[in-house]
Amino acid sequence: MIAITHFADDSADFVARAQAALATFAVRPGYLRGTLGRSIDDPVGWVLLTEWENVGSYRRALGAYDVKVQAAPLLASAGAVPAAFEPLVDVAPGGTAVVRDSDREQPA
Repeated sequence: MIAITHFADDSADFVARAQAALATFAVRPGYLRGTLGRSIDDPVGWVLLTEWENVGSYRRALGAYDVKVQAAPLLASAGAVPAAFEPLVDVAPGGTAVVRDSDREQPA
């Protein structure tokens, strides 16, 4: 599962708060990796990307006390756009595509 959270923030402590959030996520079961990225076009545009084993591990992490204390205040300032995605196709450099079925229910 991929979580991509968008921010518009120019506060001096934003990177430190985001780094603390990533550190808090990093000790949660099911966490795979995380990245903070800054827009090359907009100096206040940021994304926090985290990858998880599955949606359950992500949701359990969001419910953990330490995440509520360290990461939730940062996440509350995120933009109102879709943030959680299921990975359906992966391609490593020079590699073959790995295609996964969707967990979503297909329309009737």
